[in-house]
Amino acid sequence: MTLSAVEASQRMKAVCDNLAQVIRGKEDKIELVVLALVAGGHVLIEDIPGVGKTTLARALAKTVDGKFNRIQFTPDLLPTDITGINIFNQHDNSFSFNPGPLFAHILLGDEINRASPRTQSALLEAMSEEQVTVDGVSHKLPSPFIVLATQNPIDYHGTYPLPEAQLDRFMLQIDLGYPPQDKEQALLMNRTRQDPVDQISPILSLEFLEQLRVVVDTIRLEPSVSEYLLKIVLASRSHPQLRLGVSTRGTLLYGRIARARAVMQGRDYVIPEDVKDLAVPVLAHRILLDTKAQYGGIARANIVSEILSSVKIPR
Repeated sequence: MTLSAVEASQRMKAVCDNLAQVIRGKEDKIELVVLALVAGGHVLIEDIPGVGKTTLARALAKTVDGKFNRIQFTPDLLPTDITGINIFNQHDNSFSFNPGPLFAHILLGDEINRASPRTQSALLEAMSEEQVTVDGVSHKLPSPFIVLATQNPIDYHGTYPLPEAQLDRFMLQIDLGYPPQDKEQALLMNRTRQDPVDQISPILSLEFLEQLRVVVDTIRLEPSVSEYLLKIVLASRSHPQLRLGVSTRGTLLYGRIARARAVMQGRDYVIPEDVKDLAVPVLAHRILLDTKAQYGGIARANIVSEILSSVKIPR
């Protein structure tokens, strides 16, 4: 079965509507998460506690009819606690592999930056190669494999900054923020003890998700648009206030999610606005400020916006 652009767009919007039943007033953030899901990327959700980060991740996991696991990251969590371990069988004097919670289609890594750097690094292989290596033996993860990670701001007690190599493996980073006043008032008036995630149903099978990704592969990226995207990336590598620009991996993920946005809007080609609108969530967490800019309170999102204003949009 081959999906048409219209069918793919309708299904992606249906997923957004399903999530909007749980997370109110954050339609733009929900759309970004769905784009990453269809594009095959991992998502990092950073914000203060209690604004719905975990709820959004759980709702997406339930929307997709696949295996879901959750890892609550803590300072004493060991790498083998998430990857799995070899167990000795006394009956036949052999070792058998006992898979850890990484072996799922949708993995929620809750408060990922509360774990030690050693445990955080155990995710690197899984996120980039969809496999884990235990005692020298590689084990393939289920396909698709998507990490939805939440983290608290790094100035909160008991947090560790994520390594740059791990940040670069997230397709995008978003923050939720507080809901609009009218939405929060509606929650206050109508919220009961029932978990809102229990009120939604799976509407996207793994097979349909794979078909959506096939559609993304067919989307055209014209030379002028690809040149525009690349100019933004190159500008980050030469910006005077940055000591690290966007990586080649970031460039490829940027193009991939731009294609997914074209699918959601019912097009079979990428337009410059797709590239421009996705720049901050896709690029800001990949760049590193130099020391002066960092201690000067300059936000990375502002640097990306400055780069966008300096690069001419093709018409």
